[in-house]
Amino acid sequence: MYQLRCIECGREWSDEHYTCECGGLLEVRLNLDEIDVDFRLDGKNITVWKYRSLLPVKIDPVTLREGGTPLYRAERLEKEVGVRRVYVKHEGLNPSGSFKDRGMTVGVTKAIELGKRAVACASTGNTSASMAMYAAKAGLNAYVLLPAGKVALGKVAQALMHGAKVIGIKGNFDDALRIVREVCEKEGLYLLNSVNPFRPEGQKTIAYEVADEIGVPDRVVLPVGNAGNISAIYKGFRELYEIGMIDKMPKMTGIQAEGAAPIYRAFKEGKDYIEPFENPETIATAIRIGNPVNARKALRAIYNTDGLAEIVSDSEIIEAQKFLAAKEGIGVEPASASSVAGLRKLAANGMIDPDETIVCVVTGNLLKDPETVVRVCGEPTEVDASVKSVIEKIRS
Repeated sequence: MYQLRCIECGREWSDEHYTCECGGLLEVRLNLDEIDVDFRLDGKNITVWKYRSLLPVKIDPVTLREGGTPLYRAERLEKEVGVRRVYVKHEGLNPSGSFKDRGMTVGVTKAIELGKRAVACASTGNTSASMAMYAAKAGLNAYVLLPAGKVALGKVAQALMHGAKVIGIKGNFDDALRIVREVCEKEGLYLLNSVNPFRPEGQKTIAYEVADEIGVPDRVVLPVGNAGNISAIYKGFRELYEIGMIDKMPKMTGIQAEGAAPIYRAFKEGKDYIEPFENPETIATAIRIGNPVNARKALRAIYNTDGLAEIVSDSEIIEAQKFLAAKEGIGVEPASASSVAGLRKLAANGMIDPDETIVCVVTGNLLKDPETVVRVCGEPTEVDASVKSVIEKIRS
């Protein structure tokens, strides 16, 4: 059905490998000619596992009914940016509140298939929350490494409540990932960061769902941190194209925060490799990553589709977060809003064709990071417990 193949040298590996000896990332290559695709793009019964025939697992899935997230028409955003049609794919309405559930349902199912008893990850928050939930559902032990003091409390609470052992390290995400990879090797844990080639297989179903509901948009805009999502969505569209279910590819457009933008910098310089940011910093904690492991895949996705990369400031991210909530009723965490901030910036700079149909992927729920909301919006107003006081405050 598939092979695990290095994207650099082409060497094939077994299911329990994450990277090649040459240092290249592994990718699941489906034998599309041999697969009996048993679904239609008819807009019905949309979930991750509707597309099981294109997912590389052999056993019944560990599932919490992920996927099937809303694709909202954003008419006020359309007017704001001057684009004919804009949709927002709200991944924050997955079970754990982020797109990570798509990868975890496949990754944890693969862990069971391989006979693993424990899983582990490094995380800026959402990966840990999702992994903890699916590990709990599967009856696996879960271990999480976080950069201490750098992860939104809502995400830490999810991991703790679902039974993961959470360890904070005095370093950043890149340090945590380096350490957890070595720990997994020494302790026999199954690594569930996006360097695991089966994680993106679940995330690619975002592409399937978009095509299922509205066809292929002209452009997909999304936040980029560790870069697993942009490369996964590109892979999903590419597979649909190769089996003849769609007849074009969307332009993949990745948005990074100014303080953590190695992929943007590589794109502007025309490179297919990155130079890491040593000390990444941004209010958008979910994409505060200086050395994304999927950078090569992400740059390939952008270049191969004539896409774009852009950066946005923290203030632009918060403005977009507020706009999306106040004007479209869609509440997302800061990192998620970077896709909308990026679209606004690209449109203002004349980089977007007004006739395009665009899908902005927003990746995490507003409640993932309530501390930032209170910090930028302020505390609730307090008055005396009387009708007169309330009316005075309303009228003021």
